[in-house]
Amino acid sequence: MLAATSWAARLKAGLARTREVLNADLGTLLDRRKIDEALFEELESALLSADCGVEATRDLLHDLRARVKKQRIEDGTALKAALKEAMLTRLTPLERRLDVGRHKPCVIVVAGVNGSGKTTSIGKLAKYLQSEGRKVMLAAGDTFRAAAREQLAAWGERNGVTVIGQQGGDPGAVVFDAIGAAQARGIDVLIADTAGRLPTQLHLMEEIKKVNRVIAKAMPGAPHETLLVLDAGTGQNAIAQVKAFDDALGLTGLILTKLDGSAKGGVILGIVKAKPVPLLFVGVGEGIDDLRPFVAADFVEALID
Repeated sequence: MLAATSWAARLKAGLARTREVLNADLGTLLDRRKIDEALFEELESALLSADCGVEATRDLLHDLRARVKKQRIEDGTALKAALKEAMLTRLTPLERRLDVGRHKPCVIVVAGVNGSGKTTSIGKLAKYLQSEGRKVMLAAGDTFRAAAREQLAAWGERNGVTVIGQQGGDPGAVVFDAIGAAQARGIDVLIADTAGRLPTQLHLMEEIKKVNRVIAKAMPGAPHETLLVLDAGTGQNAIAQVKAFDDALGLTGLILTKLDGSAKGGVILGIVKAKPVPLLFVGVGEGIDDLRPFVAADFVEALID
C-alpha cells in the first residue's frame, strides 16, 4: 500500500493542470486588489477554464459571495479558504466507501465508454480489494472485443485471480456462469466487465440492461454495485455520460480515471451539480496501485494550494 503522503503527492501531480489554471488566476486576482464584482467575474472565467461547468460555477460563486458577505472577507487568503470550504461542502457528499462485505459474493458491474480506462480500472480495483483481504474473481463480460478479454486476462494473471470468459459468447451467459463459479468457490467479490459503449448506442445500452437482468436471476438482489468509469480528460461530456448511464442502469458509484496531470479535475463539481452519484475511486496513473478511494478534502487540497 502506498503511504498517505505518497498518494497525496501523486493526486496533486494528477491535478496539476487544474491547479495551475486555478492558482495562476487566483494568485493574480487575490494579490492585486480588493474583493469586488470584477474579481468574481474573473474568478468565474478561471473556474470555467478548470472545467467546472457553467451551472456548477455559478452555484459555487453564489455560495462564495454569501460567505464573503457573512464572514466579512476582505483579503485573498481568506477568500481562497472560503473557496476551499465551498468546494468541500459540495464534494464531501460524494464520498462513499465501497462496502463489499454485505453479500457473498458481492457482484459489481462496471460500465463505461471505450477508452475510459474501464478494464484497467477493474484490474486495479481487484488489486485494491485483495489488499483488504478479499477473494476476487473477474468476469469477462465484454465479449464483443477480443482485446478486452485478453486485457482482463492479463490483469487477472497479474493479480493472481481467476477470470471467467468465453470467446464470442453471450455477455449475460458469461456473467451467469461466473456467479455460479464465484458461489461455488467462496469468492467474496465478483467484478464483471461489460462492453464499452456510448450512451447514444441504444442497442448496446439495452445489452447491459440484459446483463443486469441475468445477474438478478442468477442471484436475487444483484448486482450490488453498478459503477461507471469516467475519463477525466473528457471534460463536460462526462456529465452527459453519468446522466445517460444512470438513467439506464441506476448507477451506485463512479470511478474517475486518468488524472495524469493533463486532465481537468474541476469536472467533478459539474457532476455533483448535475447528477450527484457517489465518487468511489480516483485513478492517477497506469500503475496497479494507482487507484484509491475518493476523499473530498484531499481532492480539494490538490486542486487549490
